[in-house]
Amino acid sequence: MTQVDFYTHAEDRFRTIAQLCVKALARQVKVYCLTPDAARSEQLSRVLWSTPSTGFLPHCRAADKLAARTPIVIDHGVEALPHHQVLINLCPEAPQIFSRFDRLIEVVTTDEEDREQARGRFRFYRDRGYEIRTHALTQGET
Repeated sequence: MTQVDFYTHAEDRFRTIAQLCVKALARQVKVYCLTPDAARSEQLSRVLWSTPSTGFLPHCRAADKLAARTPIVIDHGVEALPHHQVLINLCPEAPQIFSRFDRLIEVVTTDEEDREQARGRFRFYRDRGYEIRTHALTQGET
């Protein structure tokens, strides 16, 4: 069954996701970042190109011919899933494909609208019997 983790009180969603990707890369775990649209995919890609500050996190889009070998894939579609290890959801709703993954990560900011949408996703997973771990972030922590 998919392990569901909520990281709450994130000051910057994209920086938090980048930090989580750094950890996953160090553990040789592949990550699929699901965004709601092409603009958010591009925004996250720009952050990953500059993280860490002296390098970058290797990533590509799902349609890229190297997606199966690239540790981090960013896309707003779910047609081509190159792996099923970790899914990071940036969408306001629970993704239909989340149960295909070993682990699902939700990053929740301090924005009230974001928090309300996250509460809905939390209830969705909980009502389906998924064990949910929550991690309240403090400044600079992931």
